Amino acid sequence: MGQIITQVDAFTNIPFAGNPAAVCVLPTPQDDAWMQNIAQEMNLSETAFLVKQNDRFNLRWFTPTVEVPLCGHATLASAHVLWSEGHLSPDEVARFYTKSGVLVAKLQDEWIELDFPVNHSKATIAPPELGQALGVPYKSVCQNSLGYLVELESEELVRQIQPNFQILKTLPISEIIVTSLTHPDSQYDFVSRFFAPGLGVNEDPVTGATHCCLAAFWRDRLHKNELLAYQASSRGGVVKVYYDGGDRVFLSGQAVTVMRGELITG
Repeated sequence: MGQIITQVDAFTNIPFAGNPAAVCVLPTPQDDAWMQNIAQEMNLSETAFLVKQNDRFNLRWFTPTVEVPLCGHATLASAHVLWSEGHLSPDEVARFYTKSGVLVAKLQDEWIELDFPVNHSKATIAPPELGQALGVPYKSVCQNSLGYLVELESEELVRQIQPNFQILKTLPISEIIVTSLTHPDSQYDFVSRFFAPGLGVNEDPVTGATHCCLAAFWRDRLHKNELLAYQASSRGGVVKVYYDGGDRVFLSGQAVTVMRGELITG
């Protein structure tokens, strides 16, 4: 039998929504070029590769063009595959050894909770090209290790924005989170979108790593530890966020398997 590749829609409980990720549970480690080739072939925002090591799994994430140090939705998808395909029993905790340290996932009812490091943002002065690329006015700009975090005036602007990706690619930092508060009658606390042309992904549908930044940003402004977020891409997805001001963020989402295939070459 060849290598099984499972495609999972993460941060959703219905197929063809949320953020798709490919997951490969490998019997032995593979070299970087092979994994990059598979990620390019899958052509999803991320492909995850896991290798079991004692009581945990080594986990790496690749976009179609580069390896990334942290990916929330592909971690959620990986945990979903481990439980749904019998690599772990539902009562076992999934532990991942990654370039961002040890990450933990727990299955709680129909939700998967991820334990991630917080990513704080600091106010910054953005280059004028950022405003040109976004094409909309903004309230504030911060910077974190992921990229720029841009607060817009309204939920409508977040949903309607159509960045100029050619300009974005010319910026020293081309990864952009845009976010705003929701309407007072919304079930969500805030909305966001994430543009990452520098990583080979113009727009990521639903992004766990951005919510490691957004958790601290919105907790400071809303004075709430528990937040419900919606990433307003064309596919859309829901993220439960818990952040109490420490160094860890707890993100919860749902996932559904949509496809399973066998790699017969390579």
